[in-house]
Amino acid sequence: MAAINLDKMDRKILAILQAEGRLSNQEVAEKVSLSPSPCLRRIKRLEQAGVIRQYVALLDPDKLGLGLLAYVNVRLEKHGDSQAAGGMRSPRTSFAASVADWPEVVACYAMTGEMDFLLRVHVEDMEHFSHFMMETLLRHPAVSDVKSSFALQRIKDTTALPLV
Repeated sequence: MAAINLDKMDRKILAILQAEGRLSNQEVAEKVSLSPSPCLRRIKRLEQAGVIRQYVALLDPDKLGLGLLAYVNVRLEKHGDSQAAGGMRSPRTSFAASVADWPEVVACYAMTGEMDFLLRVHVEDMEHFSHFMMETLLRHPAVSDVKSSFALQRIKDTTALPLV
């Protein structure tokens, strides 16, 4: 998919919305020195083009009792990624569908390299992580191997994309 052309004003609007998504159109317009109508048209265009994907509240996992953050590399069994005989789904398709139902997994990426997927997992503690691993992830029939790493300290954690 080709990137949309953004001018300087679009980038200013996006930077403001990334930092403060609850601002009213009036407030955004004032911050970028536009009148409200053209500002709203720009925002609507950015939404319709999919540049603005959604508006969310960012929650603090520690305050919700989800103090353990793990990154889990997953390798799948290699049975081919094409449709299996008898209408069976491929291991990748089956795994991706399962991940969507696991609340502990807040992000999943298909990867290059020796592992097939990278999961970002938020859980309460090591006991919760162990239960997730043993009762959910490792029981998935497509999973061959996992490697886990745990975050020790948050150095940088932003959802803001660079608007260069």
